[in-house]
Amino acid sequence: MPGTNKTTVIGKISYTNAWPIFHYVNPELLATEAEMVTKVPAELNRGMSRGEIHIGALSSFAYAEAADKLLLLPDLSVSADGPVKSILLFSRQPLHELTNATIAMTNTSATSVNLLKILMALNGGSHTYMTTEPVLEDMLEVADAALLIGDNAIRASWDSKDYYVTDLGQWWKELTGCSMTFAVWAVNREAVERNAEGMAEIAAMFEDSKQRSLQDLSPIIAEAVDRIGGTAAYWSNYFTNLCYDFNARHQEGLRLYLKYAHELGLLQHEVTPELWNEKLSLRVKK
Repeated sequence: MPGTNKTTVIGKISYTNAWPIFHYVNPELLATEAEMVTKVPAELNRGMSRGEIHIGALSSFAYAEAADKLLLLPDLSVSADGPVKSILLFSRQPLHELTNATIAMTNTSATSVNLLKILMALNGGSHTYMTTEPVLEDMLEVADAALLIGDNAIRASWDSKDYYVTDLGQWWKELTGCSMTFAVWAVNREAVERNAEGMAEIAAMFEDSKQRSLQDLSPIIAEAVDRIGGTAAYWSNYFTNLCYDFNARHQEGLRLYLKYAHELGLLQHEVTPELWNEKLSLRVKK
């Protein structure tokens, strides 16, 4: 099992939206011994919470659930200040008619699932949620609306002319005026205590990958077209629409999201996001 020896385990999100931060991450180039595992968010979330994955990406909601064990890495996230284009609610009725709806969801992203529950609560009405496989036609046979996430949502959006499509990032922006942070990068607190320099080296590689990717997205765009389909123009728009920083505005939006989650009983405790100050950590370590 990963993480049972001295090797540092890096968690990589399998979804396309995180590719720029991981594209140039190569554990073989690190001075610290490390390996990278690629998972859907739900599996990464569990690994980070259990300490089997020491550093990497996870959903914002899962970070909150395990915040006592984790520290956020500065300047890294998957955020959107409006449409996110890959977290979509499909329905045969317009949104304002979904006041007492049955909604089918996948279980691959805690952040998106709970964001939908927050938005539906703010929209009013009483709703029933069910977990299904991410096959749109099958989902809408048993439910009034279906939430798709990541590459499944993207593919479905290319052939969705028969449905109303609601972008959760845009809906959140309209209701709150805030950006939404869907994924964060975090480090295990115990891993920092054991190997602060190694964690700092990996965090720096994430940041370098982000900067290099955003300077020239063409390799990532080409890979997306090859692996998922679509056009280069679509993927260029998709990646440039997202924000990979984690500044004060993104932190404000995340705090509001977590506040709503706590008030609705989705999150059992209040959370104040805590950033890792790696320079201070290294100075204390020495």
